[in-house]
Amino acid sequence: MEWDGDGGMNSVPDGVVQHVLSMLSNVRDVAACACVCRRWRDCVPYLPALFFPRNAFDAAAAARGAADEAIGRMVAAVARLRELVIYCPFSMARLPAWIAARSATLRVLELRMDAASDKAAPDGGHLDCIGLAANLEELRLWGVSLTAAPAWGRMERLRVLEVVGAQLRDSAVKDAIAACPNLTDLSLLGCDCSGAVNIELELLERCRLDILGGSNCSLLLAAPRLESLEVQGFTWITLRGGHSLRRLSIAKSTGRVHKVDTGNLPDLDHLSLRGVQWNWAAVSSVLQCASEVKHLMMKIEFCGDMDALQPFPEVDLVDFFNSHPKLRKFEIHGAMFAALCQKNSLKNLDPRFLIPCLEEVLITVRSPLNAEQKLNTLESLVKYGVRLRTMVIRISQMKNCHDAADDFFEEICKFKYMNYKKVRIE
Repeated sequence: MEWDGDGGMNSVPDGVVQHVLSMLSNVRDVAACACVCRRWRDCVPYLPALFFPRNAFDAAAAARGAADEAIGRMVAAVARLRELVIYCPFSMARLPAWIAARSATLRVLELRMDAASDKAAPDGGHLDCIGLAANLEELRLWGVSLTAAPAWGRMERLRVLEVVGAQLRDSAVKDAIAACPNLTDLSLLGCDCSGAVNIELELLERCRLDILGGSNCSLLLAAPRLESLEVQGFTWITLRGGHSLRRLSIAKSTGRVHKVDTGNLPDLDHLSLRGVQWNWAAVSSVLQCASEVKHLMMKIEFCGDMDALQPFPEVDLVDFFNSHPKLRKFEIHGAMFAALCQKNSLKNLDPRFLIPCLEEVLITVRSPLNAEQKLNTLESLVKYGVRLRTMVIRISQMKNCHDAADDFFEEICKFKYMNYKKVRIE
């Protein structure tokens, strides 16, 4: 743009100025621009979004109520507000008035409730005012308490619901989600819950559930349109209607995964199984249902039904790859790699056996035990993986208290040298 020397910004059409300033959302930037001139201040009512960061006001201003006054003035000034994000400390008593003032236009609301200066209704009643914004499409809440279901009424237009760092009670979660029947995206992240979580949503497409703690918690999820599912912290998992699922991640950092029932997963592309201890029946069930998977990551340390940690049972290498013919990328860690290295799996390989689609393999090795069998498995993957382009061998936490570790590492180095175009060591 060329300036005419005298006119400056005054020569820019009003529509262009409004469009440029509409890119602002941080309230500090909005306040600074509103002080420039009357013309810029007149654009404030047309801003689509307001974002109040954690440091929007200093501690002294928040203590004497100046923050609440400033938030109220700015919300009142923006007549067409579509998105409101408040991370800074605020008073819960003022929130209903702010939401009611912009309920007709508000579509996106995000609140850090842990930053609220008063929490007068710990039973969940402080969330009831959100129901005033009946046209909300996206709602994100941080640090709330869902021990009792909020009285939102029916949020028919809500598509995205995200709750972070919440205290949950299973009945409250069920009622809150039932009030939002048309959700396509649901996230419960870093939440503390025990008991059963039951979710039934016809339109749900993406779901992330992250439950903290080592307690036994079960999940029943019915979502026929689900495409992506990430769950963490559940002991029992039941999925109904996962025929459209393309990405599935199941993890549990403490305790064990006892049972997983997913039904057939014909469209699954990406599968990740992680945890310290899984019941082998749960592992077998998921692998059997995910026969069409293309990217598989397995990082499970032990098996076992009870508290006793047990090694993996033998996994036949030929049967495994015949059961997953479309597998392209395979990440395997420790115990599962050892299970694929049993002698019986490699004793009588059919010369017609091929691994047709495998392109990338990442293997983490932690122990020199059964070194010969492990090397045979590595050689088999290279030999029968007709499309294999890359094999990465990660040596992690190898116990080197005797010469076996050094000898094993030397053999791996020889293997890498013989296949230097495909194999590398990390």
